[in-house]
Amino acid sequence: MRKLLSVLVVVICAISCYALHVECVGNAAQLTNQGDTLLLFASKPEVKTLQSVGEVDWYRLPDTINPIQTGTDYLYPEHGEGYMLKKNGMRDVFWVFDYDSLRPAIIGIDAELECENTILTLEGEVPVMDYRSANSQKRTYPRMCRVTYQSAAWDAESETWVDSVAVEEMKFSEELTVGASPVVTDYAISDMLAEQLQLSEDTLRTELYQPVAIKANPLTITTTRGKISEKSNEVNRPYSEDDVVNMSAPLEVLFKANAINADYYLWKLYKGGELLLTRSEAEHRYTFMEHGQYRAVVAISNYDCALDSVEFDISISESMLLVPNVFTPNGDGTNDEFRVAYRSIKEFHCWVYNRWGFLVYEWSDPAKGWDGTIGGKPAAEGAYFYVIRALGTDAAADAKYTMKPVYKQKVKKQDESIIGVYQLSGSINLLRGGK
Repeated sequence: MRKLLSVLVVVICAISCYALHVECVGNAAQLTNQGDTLLLFASKPEVKTLQSVGEVDWYRLPDTINPIQTGTDYLYPEHGEGYMLKKNGMRDVFWVFDYDSLRPAIIGIDAELECENTILTLEGEVPVMDYRSANSQKRTYPRMCRVTYQSAAWDAESETWVDSVAVEEMKFSEELTVGASPVVTDYAISDMLAEQLQLSEDTLRTELYQPVAIKANPLTITTTRGKISEKSNEVNRPYSEDDVVNMSAPLEVLFKANAINADYYLWKLYKGGELLLTRSEAEHRYTFMEHGQYRAVVAISNYDCALDSVEFDISISESMLLVPNVFTPNGDGTNDEFRVAYRSIKEFHCWVYNRWGFLVYEWSDPAKGWDGTIGGKPAAEGAYFYVIRALGTDAAADAKYTMKPVYKQKVKKQDESIIGVYQLSGSINLLRGGK
């Protein structure tokens, strides 16, 4: 522990403070405490009345009957004492303090670094400002100090930790508890009474300390699929990087710990109560393919400290597939393609046939569709026949397609074995009309 001495340099400046008819002489400041007026002087307290006309009586509290001084405009009060001025029928009550008697006598500072706080123990004394009120009640003016140290702040725009200065105000005592820093820093302690007097005294400062604390800002970044302004036939499409709730699968998510001063990471991913995986990297990607409720948990630690787990809830929507009965490929930008509305579809295929049973188009990406052309030329208006086979992310792993009559019966009976299984067929009408 390095021994530090507090050197005070007093600069006298003309600061006046008033308690109705009393003026401070020299460098002073006016404070209040529970309605009491306190006059703090840098040194050698001295007050005078603002007007020299009239009878002047000075009293030391609690005695307000026997004056200690009469007929003089100046008073040289003592530290920690209360006074009353009577003049021209007016009364002023105030208490006087001399900063020379309140100057911290600190010869050293020790710091105990913990995971969440740093305990600064001051070797020496911080004098208290005790006095008795006009009715003889014991009162204490709360001395405050300002502790400044280097830290790190999370910048959301750049998604990085940036250097910052942490400042905490607290009661000035021989033991101070401040926040823990995750970076190398010292701790500077300044007396706020000295600041009131604008004294340019040296600040108490510790040695540099290696950090033990951890800071983290865990987050998820979703791989988006287009912008909100873009048209899409996918429902619950992830448009935003922070969308992880009730999303359509597949959903690719980047998990980032964003920790500082950490050595170990443990990610756990659960589906319901089942542990799916663990990861020990600061960040990792995972693609959610199955319907359900998920929970991602990260724990971060180093040799000294561990950060409490942070959780993220991820919801993958049930599948959905809806087929329109008409589309109008006339180039007006509305309903120009035969597309299905879907959500959380992992397998898809659609075939389109003309009235004579010839295949005119097929595709396997549910986000796409048929533009109403055959071989690059506009198809004739009229009815076409489609067949769709698709599986949702909520389908069972062993889900299979069945014969059409069997499938219809299972649908009618609400058989759970075909949840997420789509065997659809029907007519789609192609109408062009005018734009």
